[in-house]
Amino acid sequence: MVSDAAKPRKLAVDLMGEVIEGGRLLSEVMPRRLEKLAPEERARTQRLVLEAFRGMDRADRLLGPFLKKRPSPRVLNILRLGVVEICSGGAAHGVVNACVEIAKANPETQRQAGLVNAVLRKVDVEKWAALPVPRLPKWLRKVLVADFGKEDVAAMEVAHFAGAPLDVTPKGAVEFGEALPTGSKRLRDYGQVSALPGYEAGDWWVQDAAAALPAKVLAPAKGARVLDLCAAPGGKTMQLAAMGADVTAVDISKSRMGRVEENLARCGLTAELVVSDALEYEAAPFDAVLLDAPCTATGTIRRHPDLPYAKDGGDFPSLFELQEHLIDRALGLLKPGGRLVFCTCSLLIDEGEEQVRDAMLRHPDLELDLEALNLPGVDASWIGPEGLRLRPDFWADRGGMDGFFITAFRKPG
Repeated sequence: MVSDAAKPRKLAVDLMGEVIEGGRLLSEVMPRRLEKLAPEERARTQRLVLEAFRGMDRADRLLGPFLKKRPSPRVLNILRLGVVEICSGGAAHGVVNACVEIAKANPETQRQAGLVNAVLRKVDVEKWAALPVPRLPKWLRKVLVADFGKEDVAAMEVAHFAGAPLDVTPKGAVEFGEALPTGSKRLRDYGQVSALPGYEAGDWWVQDAAAALPAKVLAPAKGARVLDLCAAPGGKTMQLAAMGADVTAVDISKSRMGRVEENLARCGLTAELVVSDALEYEAAPFDAVLLDAPCTATGTIRRHPDLPYAKDGGDFPSLFELQEHLIDRALGLLKPGGRLVFCTCSLLIDEGEEQVRDAMLRHPDLELDLEALNLPGVDASWIGPEGLRLRPDFWADRGGMDGFFITAFRKPG
């Protein structure tokens, strides 16, 4: 057992282990781990673990000279957490004592409590500040450098280290936050999301500014029958419903669709919700389809810094193949002359431009509607021959955006 003061740090170390050693994402494990905590403890634990992952590469560089041999994974995570917290402004004495307490509380690490104490007392905040911006793990950085080049990847890493503000999509008037050029509102300093003005009234929902663009590209006519495939968490479903479309939302996850239902009700919007595998879903052809395909989510690292540490790229090819099948299935559910907006929250060319090129080869009559990508606030330089490529370093002075790829297909009439 550890003291109440050390409990959030101990949970953060536990979570780091589940990600790095267990290969699980924080979004999968945090709800279960933190559900019994008071809101303040929950928020603190989440902040600690996210900051640890954002600064991990820099922490490892700072720790290197003090470690003659690599300690056990848990001890290394205790050290990483302590380094990041101290160098982020935490009171060094309290951080060191808590980290030593965490090491002593576990039979597997108690013998290395002295190491934790000795190393963390030597942490130099000035050396931390002089280190380079944390780099992505090599397995992912290598792929992105091949796609974008070292300079652009370095700019993305700056955005990742900075983290992400809170973006919301307004349904009506939203009085708080910075108005972004694309119509979203952005908050940099905020507390509990549900306590913000207009939440209970359903005046807005949380959605990154980049994630709000695919529905705007689709821009369905009022009353149009629109299919939202792989719909959860539901931000695009709500956008389409707010535009006046007759929306059918399909997702394989019953629990995630439950949250979509709750958010629709809160915002006073309606859509038909169907829990189904998108590849098996059958219905009369729709006027338009939005497919936000399952992907590597590499575009969301600024808000999910654990992702590159939970994955190693081994399962990526199966995702690429699934995306191909989903595009074909979506086209099969589309009326002749209808439009399919395809998007992924990914930085990988394989999940964007390459998918478009392959789809055009499989469906030679398919057309691209690149004109639909010319939205207010979208820089023309972001649009390439295959579609709209968004990166976390875009809008750097405003706090960035999620990485996304978006394109619009038109089915032959």
